[in-house]
Amino acid sequence: MELAITYGSSGNFLAQIQNGAPFDVFLSADVDYPRRLIAAGLASQDSLFLYGVGRIVVWVPAASPLDPAAQGIKVLDAPSVRHIAIANPQHAPYGRAAEAALRSLGVYDRVSPKLVLGENIAQTFEFVESGAAEVGIVALSLALAPSARGHGRYWEVPAEAYPKIEQGGVILSRAPAGPAAQFRAFLLSTEARGILKKYGFSVPQ
Repeated sequence: MELAITYGSSGNFLAQIQNGAPFDVFLSADVDYPRRLIAAGLASQDSLFLYGVGRIVVWVPAASPLDPAAQGIKVLDAPSVRHIAIANPQHAPYGRAAEAALRSLGVYDRVSPKLVLGENIAQTFEFVESGAAEVGIVALSLALAPSARGHGRYWEVPAEAYPKIEQGGVILSRAPAGPAAQFRAFLLSTEARGILKKYGFSVPQ
Protein backbone atom coordinates (compact mmCIF):
# COMPACT_ATOMS: atom_id res chain seq x y z
CA MET A 1 0.00 0.00 0.00
CA GLU A 2 1.41 3.39 -0.99
CA LEU A 3 0.46 6.33 1.23
CA ALA A 4 0.48 10.05 0.49
CA ILE A 5 1.00 11.68 3.90
CA THR A 6 0.47 15.32 4.81
CA TYR A 7 1.74 16.63 8.16
CA GLY A 8 0.35 19.56 10.12
CA SER A 9 -1.59 20.59 13.22
CA SER A 10 -4.69 18.59 14.07
CA GLY A 11 -6.87 21.67 14.43
CA ASN A 12 -5.89 23.04 11.04
CA PHE A 13 -6.61 19.70 9.37
CA LEU A 14 -10.02 19.60 11.06
CA ALA A 15 -10.86 22.94 9.47
CA GLN A 16 -9.52 21.84 6.07
CA ILE A 17 -11.56 18.63 6.09
CA GLN A 18 -14.68 20.54 7.10
CA ASN A 19 -14.04 22.72 4.05
CA GLY A 20 -13.71 19.80 1.67
CA ALA A 21 -10.01 18.86 1.74
CA PRO A 22 -9.61 15.51 -0.08
CA PHE A 23 -8.21 13.30 2.70
CA ASP A 24 -9.17 9.66 3.21
CA VAL A 25 -7.95 9.07 6.77
CA PHE A 26 -7.45 11.65 9.51
CA LEU A 27 -4.97 10.90 12.31
CA SER A 28 -5.24 13.44 15.09
CA ALA A 29 -3.22 14.18 18.22
CA ASP A 30 -6.59 14.81 19.91
CA VAL A 31 -9.33 12.22 19.41
CA ASP A 32 -11.93 14.94 19.95
CA TYR A 33 -11.26 16.27 16.44
CA PRO A 34 -12.24 13.01 14.68
CA ARG A 35 -15.33 12.92 16.91
CA ARG A 36 -16.28 16.36 15.62
CA LEU A 37 -16.08 15.06 12.05
CA ILE A 38 -18.39 12.20 12.98
CA ALA A 39 -20.85 14.68 14.51
CA ALA A 40 -20.68 16.70 11.28
CA GLY A 41 -21.50 13.64 9.17
CA LEU A 42 -18.06 13.59 7.52
CA ALA A 43 -17.01 10.23 9.00
CA SER A 44 -18.70 7.18 10.48
CA GLN A 45 -18.71 6.31 14.16
CA ASP A 46 -17.68 2.73 13.31
CA SER A 47 -14.37 3.89 11.81
CA LEU A 48 -13.20 5.82 14.90
CA PHE A 49 -10.15 4.36 16.65
CA LEU A 50 -7.53 5.23 19.28
CA TYR A 51 -3.96 4.45 18.29
CA GLY A 52 -1.83 5.96 21.03
CA VAL A 53 -1.42 8.27 23.99
CA GLY A 54 1.20 10.99 23.54
CA ARG A 55 3.70 12.25 26.10
CA ILE A 56 5.61 15.52 26.33
CA VAL A 57 9.19 16.36 27.29
CA VAL A 58 11.34 19.40 27.91
CA TRP A 59 14.02 19.12 25.21
CA VAL A 60 17.32 20.92 24.54
CA PRO A 61 19.97 20.37 21.85
CA ALA A 62 23.04 18.32 22.73
CA ALA A 63 25.30 21.41 22.67
CA SER A 64 23.16 23.26 25.21
CA PRO A 65 24.63 23.91 28.68
CA LEU A 66 21.15 23.32 30.12
CA ASP A 67 20.43 20.02 31.88
CA PRO A 68 16.70 19.28 31.86
CA ALA A 69 17.21 15.80 33.32
CA ALA A 70 18.74 17.34 36.46
CA GLN A 71 16.69 20.54 36.67
CA GLY A 72 13.30 19.39 35.47
CA ILE A 73 10.82 22.18 34.80
CA LYS A 74 13.10 24.66 36.62
CA VAL A 75 15.39 24.63 33.58
CA LEU A 76 12.93 27.07 31.99
CA ASP A 77 13.89 29.68 34.60
CA ALA A 78 17.57 29.69 33.59
CA PRO A 79 18.81 33.21 32.70
CA SER A 80 20.12 31.92 29.37
CA VAL A 81 16.63 30.82 28.33
CA ARG A 82 15.07 33.64 26.35
CA HIS A 83 12.74 31.61 24.15
CA ILE A 84 10.69 28.51 25.01
CA ALA A 85 9.03 26.78 22.08
CA ILE A 86 5.63 25.14 22.40
CA ALA A 87 3.04 24.30 19.76
CA ASN A 88 0.22 26.80 19.40
CA PRO A 89 -2.39 25.78 22.01
CA GLN A 90 -5.20 27.19 19.87
CA HIS A 91 -5.04 24.34 17.37
CA ALA A 92 -2.27 21.93 18.42
CA PRO A 93 -3.10 19.35 21.13
CA TYR A 94 0.55 19.10 22.18
CA GLY A 95 0.54 22.86 22.69
CA ARG A 96 -2.50 22.61 24.94
CA ALA A 97 -0.75 19.89 26.92
CA ALA A 98 2.40 22.03 27.23
CA GLU A 99 0.44 25.05 28.45
CA ALA A 100 -1.49 22.90 30.93
CA ALA A 101 1.76 21.45 32.26
CA LEU A 102 3.32 24.89 32.69
CA ARG A 103 0.27 26.00 34.65
CA SER A 104 -0.02 22.90 36.83
CA LEU A 105 3.71 22.96 37.62
CA GLY A 106 3.44 26.60 38.68
CA VAL A 107 5.75 28.25 36.18
CA TYR A 108 3.40 29.59 33.50
CA ASP A 109 3.18 33.17 34.77
CA ARG A 110 6.98 33.44 35.00
CA VAL A 111 7.82 31.92 31.63
CA SER A 112 4.88 32.98 29.46
CA PRO A 113 6.73 36.06 28.10
CA LYS A 114 9.38 33.69 26.72
CA LEU A 115 6.96 31.46 24.80
CA VAL A 116 7.25 31.18 21.02
CA LEU A 117 4.53 29.22 19.24
CA GLY A 118 5.05 26.66 16.51
CA GLU A 119 2.31 26.01 13.99
CA ASN A 120 2.48 22.32 14.95
CA ILE A 121 4.64 20.11 17.14
CA ALA A 122 7.11 19.33 14.33
CA GLN A 123 7.76 23.02 13.70
CA THR A 124 8.11 23.54 17.45
CA PHE A 125 10.85 20.92 17.54
CA GLU A 126 12.57 22.62 14.59
CA PHE A 127 12.62 25.92 16.51
CA VAL A 128 14.75 24.31 19.22
CA GLU A 129 16.92 22.29 16.83
CA SER A 130 17.73 25.42 14.83
CA GLY A 131 18.52 27.56 17.87
CA ALA A 132 15.52 29.87 17.43
CA ALA A 133 14.54 28.76 20.94
CA GLU A 134 16.86 27.53 23.68
CA VAL A 135 14.42 24.92 24.94
CA GLY A 136 11.09 23.46 23.90
CA ILE A 137 8.24 21.35 25.22
CA VAL A 138 7.77 18.76 22.50
CA ALA A 139 6.44 15.27 21.87
CA LEU A 140 8.48 12.43 23.32
CA SER A 141 8.07 10.70 19.95
CA LEU A 142 10.08 13.48 18.28
CA ALA A 143 12.83 13.27 20.89
CA LEU A 144 13.09 9.52 20.23
CA ALA A 145 12.96 9.75 16.43
CA PRO A 146 16.07 8.43 14.64
CA SER A 147 16.88 11.88 13.29
CA ALA A 148 16.94 13.33 16.83
CA ARG A 149 18.64 10.59 18.84
CA GLY A 150 21.97 11.79 20.14
CA HIS A 151 21.14 15.35 19.12
CA GLY A 152 19.55 16.43 22.36
CA ARG A 153 18.58 15.72 25.97
CA TYR A 154 15.21 15.77 27.66
CA TRP A 155 13.18 15.51 30.83
CA GLU A 156 9.82 13.80 30.62
CA VAL A 157 7.01 15.94 32.02
CA PRO A 158 4.99 13.97 34.59
CA ALA A 159 1.84 12.59 32.97
CA GLU A 160 -0.31 13.89 35.82
CA ALA A 161 0.72 17.47 34.96
CA TYR A 162 -1.42 17.65 31.79
CA PRO A 163 -4.58 16.10 30.34
CA LYS A 164 -4.10 12.77 28.60
CA ILE A 165 -3.19 13.24 24.94
CA GLU A 166 -5.44 10.58 23.42
CA GLN A 167 -4.58 10.30 19.74
CA GLY A 168 -7.20 8.92 17.42
CA GLY A 169 -8.15 8.51 13.83
CA VAL A 170 -11.15 8.17 11.61
CA ILE A 171 -11.89 7.10 8.05
CA LEU A 172 -13.61 9.90 6.19
CA SER A 173 -16.87 9.18 4.43
CA ARG A 174 -15.43 10.09 1.04
CA ALA A 175 -12.64 7.50 1.30
CA PRO A 176 -12.53 4.23 -0.68
CA ALA A 177 -13.43 1.65 1.95
CA GLY A 178 -10.79 -1.01 1.23
CA PRO A 179 -7.42 0.78 1.43
CA ALA A 180 -8.49 3.03 4.30
CA ALA A 181 -9.75 0.06 6.31
CA GLN A 182 -6.49 -1.80 5.66
CA PHE A 183 -4.47 1.14 6.95
CA ARG A 184 -6.68 1.38 10.05
CA ALA A 185 -6.22 -2.35 10.67
CA PHE A 186 -2.44 -1.98 10.42
CA LEU A 187 -2.36 0.88 12.93
CA LEU A 188 -4.21 -1.32 15.41
CA SER A 189 -2.02 -4.38 14.78
CA THR A 190 0.56 -5.81 17.17
CA GLU A 191 3.32 -4.71 14.79
CA ALA A 192 2.18 -1.09 14.72
CA ARG A 193 1.62 -1.01 18.48
CA GLY A 194 5.21 -2.16 18.95
CA ILE A 195 6.45 0.67 16.73
CA LEU A 196 4.37 3.23 18.61
CA LYS A 197 5.74 2.03 21.97
CA LYS A 198 9.29 2.23 20.62
CA TYR A 199 8.77 5.88 19.77
CA GLY A 200 7.34 7.00 23.08
CA PHE A 201 3.61 6.41 22.83
CA SER A 202 1.51 4.51 25.29
CA VAL A 203 -0.97 2.29 23.47
CA PRO A 204 -4.61 1.70 24.44
CA GLN A 205 -5.23 -1.65 26.10
